[in-house]
Amino acid sequence: MATKSSAGGSSSASTAAERASAPKVSPLATGVGRVLIAVYGILALAATGRSVVQIAEDFAFAPFSYTLSAVAAIVYILAMVALIVPGRTWYRVACVTIVFEMTGVLVIGTLSLLDRQLFPDLTIWSYYGMGYAFAPLVLPIAGLWWLRKHHRVAAGQVPPRNAAVVDQHLGSAE
Repeated sequence: MATKSSAGGSSSASTAAERASAPKVSPLATGVGRVLIAVYGILALAATGRSVVQIAEDFAFAPFSYTLSAVAAIVYILAMVALIVPGRTWYRVACVTIVFEMTGVLVIGTLSLLDRQLFPDLTIWSYYGMGYAFAPLVLPIAGLWWLRKHHRVAAGQVPPRNAAVVDQHLGSAE
């Protein structure tokens, strides 16, 4: 039996409608996850800008380096989106993307130290991200830790701890 709200409508019906129309956000996009998303966004902008300028100005000078900068930009954009969008599929995309990022940082970082001729110009992952205060090295470690910490919630196996609080908040928004 529905109760009448002050607006004259059914409060339980409007609460259900509000929940259905409320934007869904991944449980990964809370707390430390927000910081990770912000840093991924900043690195996505930096890598995108860097690659666009490098490719537009002198692609022939260092095609491998400049292509890697573009790949890094795509990886950062995809990781950021995967941390925001809820669902098991996006959780898996985040895992794969961040593992790829970590592998890229380690491989490119090591190769840039061993063979300077392979990289006539720097990429965002050169020297383990030294040009970006080593954020490209630290970020995937933090990202993988965050994914591991929230693997059950993000995969939809258990409800988030604050689900009742969210439900109460949505119910009191009338």
